[in-house]
Amino acid sequence: MPVKIKSLGIFKGLGTAFMLLLVLDIFNPTLVKAQDPEFTQFYANPLYLNPAMAGTHRCPRIAMNYRNQWPAIAGTYITYSASYDQHVDFMGGGIGLLVTNDQAGQGTLNTLNASLLYSYLLPVGRTFSLKFGFQGTYHQKTVDWNKLTFGDMIDAKLGFIYKSGEVPQGRTKSSVDFSAGILGYSKTFFIGGAVHHLLEPNESFYPGGNSPLPMKITAHAGAVIPIGGGGGGRRRRGEPESSISPNVMFQMQKDFMQLNLGLYVNKGPIVGGLWYRGRDSFILLVGVQQGVFKFGYSYDVTVSRLTNATAGSHEISMQMLFNCKPRVRKFRPLSCPSF
Repeated sequence: MPVKIKSLGIFKGLGTAFMLLLVLDIFNPTLVKAQDPEFTQFYANPLYLNPAMAGTHRCPRIAMNYRNQWPAIAGTYITYSASYDQHVDFMGGGIGLLVTNDQAGQGTLNTLNASLLYSYLLPVGRTFSLKFGFQGTYHQKTVDWNKLTFGDMIDAKLGFIYKSGEVPQGRTKSSVDFSAGILGYSKTFFIGGAVHHLLEPNESFYPGGNSPLPMKITAHAGAVIPIGGGGGGRRRRGEPESSISPNVMFQMQKDFMQLNLGLYVNKGPIVGGLWYRGRDSFILLVGVQQGVFKFGYSYDVTVSRLTNATAGSHEISMQMLFNCKPRVRKFRPLSCPSF
């Protein structure tokens, strides 16, 4: 017999549908298609993008990121990230620490990752360097059963009024994971790739269940091209530095594939950016650098069938780029966008 829930409004309905999909995703081993959180300002979160990025600024760098995806939908995704990295001469490369926390369904499903990173620097010639990155991660996923809703809780007229007969199967799942990356760069060009979740850790909450977190493959490349300031792209004395930076990023995780095409324009302390994420959204970005601080804001304009329901996505980034002792001769910092 069809069941009609007359007391639930559209937002309650969206929230219920989201929670139902979330429950299916977590607890049905045949339907699980886990996917990592993503950041629009991926160069403002370099360690999350590629472990080989650790230490590319040479001096100490702190990055903090916040993302609110689809805020108009009940049960949105909110992701936080914080990282520290720097180059260490006697270790021959960079070290880093990365912590991320992802909250889905108003905190119903929480994922915490804490990672240690190391990248080895290999100068290939006078103008080109390679970095090889390695990452070890402690991975923990937690579910709040008190926030889940099930079919046996629904009354045909009054909505969710009954207590569910479902028995909690587990609240926390922990595992260890590893990732690796490579980065090649010169003064004006860079290209890199990373493979995350090499061990494909099991995220199932059911004893004996099998729900692997799929391996994620990332490829990214770009260039920094000086503009203005007279012929040949040279600056006049006292004129702010200007450049454009075309970029491309491709990611694949199980059946999910994504291609990002974008362009940054830099004029002194101000940066603007426009990205296209294939058949999903356009991304508008603005950033500013003042002293050691960098601030960025981006907005994802959804162009898929969810356009009118999501209210897009908001992302804020902040970096602190500290000064340090004069650089060693063999070290070449990476010149790439910071947002």
